[in-house]
Amino acid sequence: MTADPNLDTGLPIRLLHDRVLVKVDGSEGERRSTAGIVIPATAAVGKRLAWATAVGVGPHVRAVVAGDRVLFDPDDRSEVELHGRGYVLLRERDVHAVAAERVESESTGSTGLYL
Repeated sequence: MTADPNLDTGLPIRLLHDRVLVKVDGSEGERRSTAGIVIPATAAVGKRLAWATAVGVGPHVRAVVAGDRVLFDPDDRSEVELHGRGYVLLRERDVHAVAAERVESESTGSTGLYL
């Protein structure tokens, strides 16, 4: 696994099969709209996907590498604490989209909007 240097402070970790270890971006509490309006965590919203940064991937993961930003459903996640930090463990099939510089270079004239 290619790992975040922050994970190197304890026992080595190897992800198996199609697992992706991610660090969730920002807090899950209140957030701000693009206009600067504060939206409380208790506000009812439809099904909302979340962005996270991949910090490690298993040997059978094909579309994600460490450092990619991934879009996933926060309701279908397994949380884990490693070396005092919280992470989310996903299967590759639970990742809805990948955002990375290399994605545009791999595309062949597509818009990149295919989800």
